[in-house]
Amino acid sequence: MKAGDGASERASADFGFERVALDEKQGRVDSVFHSVARRYDIMNDLMSAGLHRAWKAQLVSMLRPPQNRAFAHLDVAGGTGDVAFRVLAAGGPRTRVTVLDINESMLRVGAERARERNIDEAGDRIAFVTGNAETLPLPDASFDAYTIAFGIRNVPRIETALAEARRVLKPGGRFLCLEFSAVDIPLLDRIYDAYSFNVIPRIGARVAGDAESYRYLVESIRKFPTRGAFAGMIERAGFRHVTDRPLTGGIVAIHSGWKVS
Repeated sequence: MKAGDGASERASADFGFERVALDEKQGRVDSVFHSVARRYDIMNDLMSAGLHRAWKAQLVSMLRPPQNRAFAHLDVAGGTGDVAFRVLAAGGPRTRVTVLDINESMLRVGAERARERNIDEAGDRIAFVTGNAETLPLPDASFDAYTIAFGIRNVPRIETALAEARRVLKPGGRFLCLEFSAVDIPLLDRIYDAYSFNVIPRIGARVAGDAESYRYLVESIRKFPTRGAFAGMIERAGFRHVTDRPLTGGIVAIHSGWKVS
């Protein structure tokens, strides 16, 4: 290896199947989500045949927000509010959710949906915050739980985001990540690949007028670490009792870790 090659590799990141400068990835991801924000959840329904709803329900079921005490929850990369609204519905009256997203277009959609549901930010049950998962603009040890659904694979520096997740959690706090994974059932994996690469971009073109953004989303899934590799990253960030739960033949998995101290 020539001198400097290692630094060059560290300074790049995957953007789907393309390799780009590390500092370029975030801007390109932002462009994707600005493009799809208004139709993001509709596209999730079409892309997953509605299964994303069941997967998110399972995520909140594992979270188990309490009914009878204060519970401060952080949902990262959740701008449209889909997970946040589920957490509020499952928790008691003292449940508070902060929705953080780097993409303001997604946050605007979430804030509009909160108003439609009569969930007022002024009522202190929900807050929408612009921020980067790698540099959370939030105090240390301030949340009981942290979720991120289908967002961490879009973060340029995943290790940094995991360290930030641990920082803002209280001792005893839980990290939960719902993310696409590697299908582990023979034949289903080939069907899933054919559907992902041939059908999903066409749906994106027809419904959202944007095939390229959905092609990136499909490619980013294939470049995400395996369940075992990602579990190792969570452990190295300082979380304990790390587990992963594959769902629907491994199409997605819920990764869990605890901040012990």
